[in-house]
Amino acid sequence: MRDQPATQETVRLAFETQASACRGLGSPFTARLCTLAGERLTASDFVGKTILSWGGDPSPGGDSVPLRLAGALHALVLSGNDRDLAAVYPPHVTANDNNLWAAVENAFETHSTFILDRLKSAPQTNEVRRSAALLPSFLTISSLLRKPLILSEVGASAGLNLQWDRYDYRLGDRTWIMQPSPVLIAPEWCGPPPPKVLVHVESRAGCDLNPLNPARDDDVLRLLSYIWADQQDRLERTRFALSIAAANRQVVEKADAVDWLQQRLGPVHEGHAHVIYHTIAWQYLPKPLQEKGEALIVAAGERATSNAPLARWRLTIRSTVRR
Repeated sequence: MRDQPATQETVRLAFETQASACRGLGSPFTARLCTLAGERLTASDFVGKTILSWGGDPSPGGDSVPLRLAGALHALVLSGNDRDLAAVYPPHVTANDNNLWAAVENAFETHSTFILDRLKSAPQTNEVRRSAALLPSFLTISSLLRKPLILSEVGASAGLNLQWDRYDYRLGDRTWIMQPSPVLIAPEWCGPPPPKVLVHVESRAGCDLNPLNPARDDDVLRLLSYIWADQQDRLERTRFALSIAAANRQVVEKADAVDWLQQRLGPVHEGHAHVIYHTIAWQYLPKPLQEKGEALIVAAGERATSNAPLARWRLTIRSTVRR
């Protein structure tokens, strides 16, 4: 049964909350867009009416309606389907608030069917910079287990973080390069460097409830549209990562996380280290599914041997405000 519609005040607060998060996370343009939407949305058109009477939780910790709208508008810009909107989007920075909002309202009228369809889907991202945490972890696993790796990623989206070993890294004063890559990941690094060890990935696979195909134009547009429009470095890095995944024919399976895990944990991989991992996705699973998945991993760990070890790695973000 559909939830009770949110009040207009609740919807406007959701945009205000997301605007604050965007400012703190380095996207002043998306913050400005969300602020204007929170202040100026009206029920005089189909898009505004749909958003202001949202059936559910519109907040960043719920249905994330502000980012659904931002993604729909950005998709129109990236696809070249709305030149007026593109003229007031980054890299153009001269448009005042009135001109920006006029272009947005024109998009509401001209592309209402497209926007309303995009509002039905939750934002979907595949942040490549999460591989900054994957690399030192897999180097550590490889140094401990000294075996080729079999990778299984839950919630893999387009599979960009399944390609982590095909990127270049700079961790403090140390570089890690398997082969020259157009994707450079250079996070702030504190503490000792990770182990210096050779890593060999024997095979890799991932699942997602709504997998994206890096070789399919519509899926590429969807993924890029949810990157904030004024963060050109993220857009460029993701485009390169998508091209790498497409070149390597990366395919993510459409499957429920727990059902897929049960299949992946069945075979014994003698002479290999099997690594189950996920970045963020696990925390969005319903509690009963989390518990079932944990039990499957524990049982597989008890069956593991020194010649067929199992490792589990996860990244958790505690903030409920999505990027």
